[in-house]
Amino acid sequence: MTLSNNDYLHEFHWLLDVLQSIGVGLVVMDKDYKITLWNGFMQNHSALMPAEAMGQTLFSLFPELPEKWFKRKAQSVFMLRNSAFTTWEQRPYLFKFKNYRPITGRAAFMYQNCTIMPLVGLSHEVDHICLIVYDVTDTAVNKLNLQDVNSQLEHLSQTDRLTGLYNRGWWEECLNKEYKRFNRNKAPCGLVMFDIDHFKKVNDTHGHQAGDEVIRQTADAVRKAIRDVDIAGRYGGEEFTIILYDADQNGCKAFAERLRKMIESLTVIYDGVNIKFTVSLGLAPLTKKIESPTQWLEAADKALYEAKNDGRNCWKVFKP
Repeated sequence: MTLSNNDYLHEFHWLLDVLQSIGVGLVVMDKDYKITLWNGFMQNHSALMPAEAMGQTLFSLFPELPEKWFKRKAQSVFMLRNSAFTTWEQRPYLFKFKNYRPITGRAAFMYQNCTIMPLVGLSHEVDHICLIVYDVTDTAVNKLNLQDVNSQLEHLSQTDRLTGLYNRGWWEECLNKEYKRFNRNKAPCGLVMFDIDHFKKVNDTHGHQAGDEVIRQTADAVRKAIRDVDIAGRYGGEEFTIILYDADQNGCKAFAERLRKMIESLTVIYDGVNIKFTVSLGLAPLTKKIESPTQWLEAADKALYEAKNDGRNCWKVFKP
């Protein structure tokens, strides 16, 4: 059956209707990146009518587009006749369209996946390309939300709730890693263990909630004293531990004295009462004589015990 001209025109009209109303962006360009098709999706989100877009180059209409990156992608399509793809995870969007969807209102802009397809003309050469823009905001926001939740759960699993420092389980994993790192490259590393002097007296005199506030503010002092690379944790009760990355014995001593003075000068005000307190610290710089992470921890604990016996509010270095 042969189709008449009217039939061809009718089918062509249907095809144009589909292209205009389809739920993806369609932009057809020639080798000079001049636009020859601009569908309804692109019109609605860019506020550019087809008459304004036709014959214009893509980069004159959207100067913020990554021109070098896009041309590199497009040239491979022209030359190899293969489609090129980009996802929102590689590049969140190509066109910075606002997001008007109520379900994904958290997103300020539309996340996009894009495909660039070759279009073969009558000369059997690729003389045009078709850029397809997919709105994947729902998928992107859901995945980002899931990543955020997983990140929060991971943080909670590693963190002591009272102090915000690492909890004992996670901190001990870090201790094992640092010990292995020392065995590989012999980089200096120090361990500090300290606790609050006469903490039971604080609880008995002022109550456990006051004791909790003392622990919290001690943790705040630790955070101010350490560097970003150091690893601080609550070991249990009023006892804390700190791994000092790339710190020799002198570095450990300097840190311990600085922290001791910070806490000695600290006043915790709870329920109108001023609470003063001090800490005792044990230092264990890592050496070849320490044969395991457990032994390293025991060394710091012994030094702490010595500081307690020496009158408290001081630090001692472990001596094998």
